[in-house]
Order: sequence, then C-alpha cells, then structure tokens
Amino acid sequence: MSHFRALVLDKNEQGQSLGFREVDDSFLMEGDVTVAVSHSTINYKDGLAITGKAPVVRRFPMIPGIDFAGTVLSSQSDRFKVGEEVILNGWGVGETHLGAYAERARVKADWLLHKPEGLTPAQCMAIGTAGYTAMLAVMALETYGITPEQGPVLVTGAAGGVGSVAITLLAKLGYQVVASTGRVQESDYLKALGASEVIDRAELSAPGKPLGRERFAAGIDSVGSHTLANLLAQTKYNGAVAACGLAQGMDLPTSVAPFILRGVALLGIDSVMCPRAKREQAWKRLAKDLDLSHLEAMTTTIALDAVPAQAKALLDGQVRGRLVVKI
Repeated sequence: MSHFRALVLDKNEQGQSLGFREVDDSFLMEGDVTVAVSHSTINYKDGLAITGKAPVVRRFPMIPGIDFAGTVLSSQSDRFKVGEEVILNGWGVGETHLGAYAERARVKADWLLHKPEGLTPAQCMAIGTAGYTAMLAVMALETYGITPEQGPVLVTGAAGGVGSVAITLLAKLGYQVVASTGRVQESDYLKALGASEVIDRAELSAPGKPLGRERFAAGIDSVGSHTLANLLAQTKYNGAVAACGLAQGMDLPTSVAPFILRGVALLGIDSVMCPRAKREQAWKRLAKDLDLSHLEAMTTTIALDAVPAQAKALLDGQVRGRLVVKI
C-alpha cells in the first residue's frame, strides 16, 4: 500500500489542529475512482475551513480542499478509465469527504468531470470553484434575459477569485462592467481584466435605503449583507442580481421594495450540488469564453506547503485573483 503526503485538519478539546502527514490508501474514504492529484486551488471556503473561522468542516480528521485536477489511478466506474484527466469541484469534498490537499484522492465517479478540452489541469484549478461559480452566475443572468444593451453590470468583491473571473467573462461577452472593491489600489488590475469603472466598496457596504437610484442592469455578488442589499436597491427595473457568496455576512438587511416596485430578481447560485449537466455546460463555456491571457494574469502558483499561510492571507484580503496549488 503506497504512502502519500496530505495536509490534515484534526480537532480535540483544545481546538483545531493542522499539519502535514504521511498517510496511505487506508486513510482515504469510500469511492469508486482514485485520482493522483496534480493541482488544487484555494477558495474562500477553503480559507474558512483551514483557519477554523467558520464550521465548514463537518468531519475530522479532514483533508481540506474543495477542488482538484488529476489523473485516474484506478476506477470501478465505466465512465472513467485509468490515465484519464479529471477535475472535481464541490460535492462536500474538503467538508464531509476527504479533499484535495493531498497527493491522492478517492471519490465517487458521479462527482468527477473529464478535464475540459482546451484547458490544462493548472488552468482548470486557476478557474476552480470560484471561476466556475462566476460562470454559473453569468449563465443565470443570461437565462434571465440580461443583455449588454441594458446597461452596466456590477461585480462585488471584484479583486477576489469570483470577481476577477466574472469581470473577464462579462467583458469578453460585451457587457459594461463596474467593479466594486475594498482594494482600490487594484484599479489598474481590474481595468486590465475588463472593468470600465472601479468603485470603492464603501459606497455599498453600509446600511442603505430600501430603494436607491437605478444604476445597474444586473449584478454578481459574492459579498452578501449590506452590499447585496444596496445592490438590489440600486438595480434597474426588471434587472437581476446573482448571489453566490457571503464575504461580508450571511444576513440580507433589505426590504421587498426592489422586488415588488422594480421587479428585480435575486438569483441564487449554488456550485456545490449543481447537477452534472449544468456543470458540464459551465465548463464548456469557460473553455470557450474565458480569456486565458487574463486568467494567467490573475493567477499565482504556490506549493502545497504554502497553503496554510495563503489561506489566512486570502481571508485577510491580501490575495488578488486566483491561487493554484501545485501538488
């Protein structure tokens, strides 16, 4: 039985502990496909799990990491053959099922997708759950009927992973993008991704009025709380906001006014349990619609050893764009 290296979270009466271990296949959980993991990434949820700032992890010991790319080592599934390249996003991996920050993972075949054509494993993890969520949000706005001619789209948390990918996707599709960020020093970076305007998050993050001036045709929000409430209040008649995060908070201190007076729609985006067909559609769209030069510009590659420190930095707002973890 071969041994491999893993980053393991554990918990006792004194609290949560984190460290690297040498483990073997018997440490892994049930699943019909075993994967040699080549790359992962750090998402906001990974940061919460590793730092213990939110009860993301529901089982201990746990290998955190909700995304991975790699090569099939063994398979009991007809859908995947040894040697094929695969990716995984979500499904409780890194939360209730041992995750990605290890040289090996064993998971259910239903959770895996074949690596999209035109993308490398590293590029898939540069996209990761953050970018895949951004694509789901863009698709939701399109399905609702939002078009570039209707006016600007606001992206909150713009310098983060979801925001960075959302900006470059929307810009390539012809939308005028307004970026909201607490790091206005990143304005040049955001405009290089395609934002036409950058605003300080302070314009949206304080308690606001039930209805404000109509400014945005739509929005993609990864922040929640007062920011989402103010975005809804400033969305134009028959506009829509896709909500996919809670960086400011899980609360939503708003009123029914945007919904019943302006017909604004609030579109919830779940990436964790998203059905396979929609996942495959999102990844095909990413391979086609995402500017890979912009993806490279927003991506930093780190080693597995750097994950604990970088997870904390991400939560502290010190990480721009996307992090790829080379396993």
